[in-house]
Amino acid sequence: MSNENLIDEILRLKKERNAVILAHSYQRPEIQDLADFVGDSLALARKAQEAECDVIVFCGVHFMAETACILNPSRTVLLPDANAACSLEASCPAEELAAFLEDNKDKNYYVIAYVNCSIGVKALADVIVTSGNSQRIIETAPADRPILFVPDRNLGAWTSLQTGRVMTMWNGACHVHERFTRDQLLTTKAQHPDALVVCHPECQEPIRLLADHICSTEKMIPYCRESKCSKFIIVTETGILHRLRKLVPGKEFIPMDMGKCSCAECEYMKLNTLEKLRNCLRDMAPEVRVPEELRLRAAAPLERMLELSK
Repeated sequence: MSNENLIDEILRLKKERNAVILAHSYQRPEIQDLADFVGDSLALARKAQEAECDVIVFCGVHFMAETACILNPSRTVLLPDANAACSLEASCPAEELAAFLEDNKDKNYYVIAYVNCSIGVKALADVIVTSGNSQRIIETAPADRPILFVPDRNLGAWTSLQTGRVMTMWNGACHVHERFTRDQLLTTKAQHPDALVVCHPECQEPIRLLADHICSTEKMIPYCRESKCSKFIIVTETGILHRLRKLVPGKEFIPMDMGKCSCAECEYMKLNTLEKLRNCLRDMAPEVRVPEELRLRAAAPLERMLELSK
């Protein structure tokens, strides 16, 4: 079936199901173009809260669909491919975090969890952060308790430098952002000496030190739009390039030169396709469900973050 026919069928099913389609910025271009909303995981889950819908189709990875469940308990949440996992989420299993906290309960850690984690980890956290608000939230952390930052050691290290707060880092990372190297960036800069380097804080320190600007994917859009520069090297998953080119026309966005390696794509994000999107609306599966007791525990630190972000 052609993409045009698939799109027609998806739109028909979406209307029948009273569904909203959410797409993360790392999704395939054709899915981004079809979605009702495109953005980062938390912003999308909040968009769903505002939508008049019965069904949420989250084109992203599993923890994002879980977050949509946490904030939208009365809606059916679908994930086009049940195998759409996340290496960063997997680097911090809830049972390992629970065991660590039990072994170190005398320290009374204040647990700050990056939203890119499982519902089980969220339920163990005191507060959730995003890459966009991590500095602001960490500055509100109690001064009399040591901080444990999970799961991303790179975002944690960057935020620690920005805030001056000393934190213990969980040893987790995103496999895509870990693949970027200093040599690759220097090669790309040599090819485009007039371009500014914009990188995600999930990148390792050698990349961050070479960047002109470090920010979340969502904040890359206004930064590039408002900058006087017309060329940017974007150091994150390549899915964001489609969105940047749409929303900031007339400027050039360059991916990292990875040499023979085409590893700047997240294979999990790219598991979702138009056909799988059509199938999940047709079959109302795979559905993501979370136990209510766990949902309530995970909702508390999310709500604390939203309150502190006002």
